[in-house]
Amino acid sequence: MVAIMPLPAKKNIYMIGLNEFNRRKLNSLRHFDEYEFHGLIPPEEAEDADHYDVEAMIGDLTRKLAAAPGPIDAIVTYIDFPVSLLTPVLCKKFNRPSPSLESVMKCHHKYWSRVEQAKVIGDHIPKFSKINPFDHDPLKEGELGFPFWLKPVKSVGSYLGFRVENKRQFRQYLEIIRGQINRMAEPFNYILSLVELPEEIQGVDGNYCIAEQLIGGHQCTVEGYVLNGEVYFHGIIDSILHPNRSTFLRYEYPSQLPKKVQERMAGICRKILTHIDYNNAAFNIEFFWNKPKDKIWLLEINTRVSQSHSDLFEKVDGASNHAITVNVGLGRSPDFPHRQGPYKRASKFFYRSFRDAVVSRVPTPEEIKEIEKTIDGVLIDVRVTEGMRLSDLNEQDSYSYELAWIFIGGRDHEDLIRKYRECMDRLNFAFKPIEDSLPIGVVPGTGVFHDIPPEVRPL
Repeated sequence: MVAIMPLPAKKNIYMIGLNEFNRRKLNSLRHFDEYEFHGLIPPEEAEDADHYDVEAMIGDLTRKLAAAPGPIDAIVTYIDFPVSLLTPVLCKKFNRPSPSLESVMKCHHKYWSRVEQAKVIGDHIPKFSKINPFDHDPLKEGELGFPFWLKPVKSVGSYLGFRVENKRQFRQYLEIIRGQINRMAEPFNYILSLVELPEEIQGVDGNYCIAEQLIGGHQCTVEGYVLNGEVYFHGIIDSILHPNRSTFLRYEYPSQLPKKVQERMAGICRKILTHIDYNNAAFNIEFFWNKPKDKIWLLEINTRVSQSHSDLFEKVDGASNHAITVNVGLGRSPDFPHRQGPYKRASKFFYRSFRDAVVSRVPTPEEIKEIEKTIDGVLIDVRVTEGMRLSDLNEQDSYSYELAWIFIGGRDHEDLIRKYRECMDRLNFAFKPIEDSLPIGVVPGTGVFHDIPPEVRPL
C-alpha cells in the first residue's frame, strides 16, 4: 500500500484592513496556494480617520488573533496610519517578525524622523523646525523664512499640509490646522505613549507641526525591505505632479532616473534604516532629485509597501509588491520576480477635482467593466459615490479630491498616455456645483481635470 502524504498546512497570513481590490492583487503571488489570507478589521474601519480609537482597535485585534483556530504565521498590512503603527504592537504580542515600534515611530513622527535623519544623512534633508500651532507666537520657535511647507507631525496623504508664502497665509492655515489636527493627533498620541521618547522629542506630540524648507525636483519612491538586518530593493517608481501644483498626476514604473542616482538613493536608504534599527519589514522612501544641482533630498519614510504600486509591479515584474509584505512577514526572502510581467511600463493615474462639488453621477460597474475589457491593461477603482460631497472625503491632500484611480499597463510611455486619454473620454462622471465654493487651499480652481498637460513628459 502506498502511503498518501498529507498536504502541508497553509500559512495563515493575517492582513489588517484587507479589501477586495488588494485581495485580487494577492493572486499574483508565487506559491499563492500555500497561503490562507485573513482580513482583520473591515477596510472601511481601518481607513476611517473619523473613528480611530486605537486602544480599542488593539484590544479587538488582540482578541481576534488570540481566538484564531490555527497558527498565526504572519501579521501584516499595506495600510498607513494607524494600522502600520498597530502592526508592530501586535507582532510583539504574538512573537511574529516585525520592526520595533520605536523604529517605526521614528519614521511616522515627522519631526523625530528629521532629527534622526540629521544625524547620519544631514546633507540630504531640508532645514526644519517644530511648530506649536496652539502657541501664542508659533513662529518664535521657527528658524525658517518664507516660503516653507507646514504640516502636522503626523499626517496621511498630505492632509493639512500647506505651502506657506507669508504671515497672512500662515495665520490662515493655522486656523485650519487647529480645528482639525486632533483628528489624527489623538490616536497618534496614544501609540506615542507606548514608546520611551528621547529628551529632544519629549513634549513634541501629534498636536505639533513641522515646518520645512522647500525642496523639489524629480520625485520618486524607492521600495524595498529589511530582512535580518540586510536592506534590499525591488523597484523605484517615478511620481509625476500636475504642472505648478503639489498634487500627483500619476506614478510610473520603472523609474527613468539615471542608474547612478538610483544607486545613491539606495545608499541613503541603507544609512538611515540601519541607523534607526528598522528591521524585518517592507518600506518605501520618497525622494527628490534636483537634476541641475545633482542634489538628492529625502522626503519621508513609510513603513510598508505602497498599495498604489501593487498593480504596477504586477504588470511589469509579474507579482504585486504584496509578495514582499507576506514573505518578510513570514521571516523569509521574497524571491521577487523581475521584468516577468506582460507590460514594459505601468502607471497609476489620479483622476481629480480641484474644486468642491456634489457627485451627481459615477460610471456604472458595467461601464467600468466595458472600459477594462476593451482597453488592454486598464484597471479602474472609483473612489467616490453618487450624492457624496467631495469635501467629505477622508485623508485628501490640501489641494484636490481623488475621484478615481486608473491603473494602466503599456509598451512605453506614449502607450500609457494614449490609453489614459481614451479612459478619460469614456468615463462618465457628473458633478453638481456648490454655490460660492472656493478652490482648495490657495490654488486657482480649474474644475475637474480631464486632460494631460503638455508638460508631462518622460525624462
